Amino acid sequence: MRGVVKWFDQAKGFGFVVDATGGVDILLHANVLRNFGQSSVADGAQVEISVQDTARGMQAVAILSIKPPDWRALPLLADFEDIGEDVINMAVLEPARVKWFDKIKGFGFATVFKRPEDVFLHIEVLRQSGLSDLAPGEALAVKAIDGKRGRMAVEIRAWDLASSDT
Repeated sequence: MRGVVKWFDQAKGFGFVVDATGGVDILLHANVLRNFGQSSVADGAQVEISVQDTARGMQAVAILSIKPPDWRALPLLADFEDIGEDVINMAVLEPARVKWFDKIKGFGFATVFKRPEDVFLHIEVLRQSGLSDLAPGEALAVKAIDGKRGRMAVEIRAWDLASSDT
């Protein structure tokens, strides 16, 4: 079935999906998300999931696809305003690992393989990429550019989905 993530809380380890055709909320457990290769998912993301009716209600048992919320209608972050769209579009995916990320502060840093400088991770870029939080040590793929704060991520993908064009 297809639906939209109503909310997901990584600290609680679960969230809910709303069926696109209506009906009851569907429990989305963190283990199901991890089996898909992600530790979080952004509110408003479109998902295709397999569900099971249990004694406790409907639950997702597998994720088939996740499409990030449509953030293209939003203006660019102020950090990217003076950077040409062509520069952003030319950034390539690089393997990275989360150094730390604080959801409350709204930012964190990742280390990129074979690069001495850290990459700044902004929460809005994280959300635009379809994620809601990151854990230290988590493997990612990032597209980064030189910006106002040094190297800055313009796109973040879960490692398992890095080769996906979706």
